[in-house]
Amino acid sequence: MNTLVNKTALITGSARGLGKAIAKRYAALGANIVINYSKDKTSADEVVSNITAMGVKVIAIQADVSKVADIESLFDEAKKAFGKIDIVVANAGMEMVETPVTQFTEEQFDRLFSINTKGAYFTMQQAAKNVEDNGRIIYIASSTTAFPVQGMAVYGGSKITPRYMVDVLSKEIGHRGVTVNSIIPFAVDHSGIFAEADSYPELRKSLLDSCPMGRLAEVEDVADVAEFFASHLSSFVNGQHLLVNGGANQ
Repeated sequence: MNTLVNKTALITGSARGLGKAIAKRYAALGANIVINYSKDKTSADEVVSNITAMGVKVIAIQADVSKVADIESLFDEAKKAFGKIDIVVANAGMEMVETPVTQFTEEQFDRLFSINTKGAYFTMQQAAKNVEDNGRIIYIASSTTAFPVQGMAVYGGSKITPRYMVDVLSKEIGHRGVTVNSIIPFAVDHSGIFAEADSYPELRKSLLDSCPMGRLAEVEDVADVAEFFASHLSSFVNGQHLLVNGGANQ
C-alpha cells in the first residue's frame, strides 16, 4: 500500500480541478499539504477544510506563479510551516482553445507563457532548491504537447517547453535520489474548460471520437498517476513523460 505519512506535498494551482484532486489524494495517503491559489481564496479555504477533516496538516498560500517573487515566497512559507518539502507538483496553468494561429494576440501569448511556461520553470527551479533528498517533482503537462490540436498553438506551445525542463532537471538532481517526471493528461472532464457539461461541444466531440475508450479523462485518472509518481513505487522512474489519455490519437 502506498503511504505518504510524514511527507509534505506542495501543489500549485490546487484550489480546484486537477490540483485539488491531487492534493486530496496525497492527504488521503497521509501527507501534509500546501495548497496554492492565485485569487480564489473561497475555493482554497474549502479544500483546506476538506483536507483538515482527513486528519493531516494543511495550509493555503496565495501566490501568482507568473511572479518569481511569489513562487519564492510560496516555498519559504511552506518550509516555515512544515520544516521540509518532499513532493512538489507544478500544476498551475491556464487553458486557451479554439484560437487559430491567425487570431491569437500578443496579450494572450504573454499571459499563457507567463503562467504555463515561466510559472512551471520557476516552480521546478524552487523545487530543485528546496525538495528533500529522495523527493519527487512532478509537472502536469497536456496531451496537446504530444498531439498537435488545431486552435491550441499557444496553449500547447506553452505547456511543451517545461517538458524539456523535466528532462534536464532529472539529470541534474538525480544523484540526490530526486525523481522528476511529467504527467500528460488527455482533456479532463468536469474540470478546466470542460467544467460545464455543455462547454465546447465541437471540441468535446472531436476528442471523444479520438479516444478508443470513448470518454475524456477524469481528475481521479490523473490523481492515480500522481500517486504513483509521488510514492516509493516510482523511485527508479526518472525523466519520464506518462500519457494518461486512454489511447487517444490527439
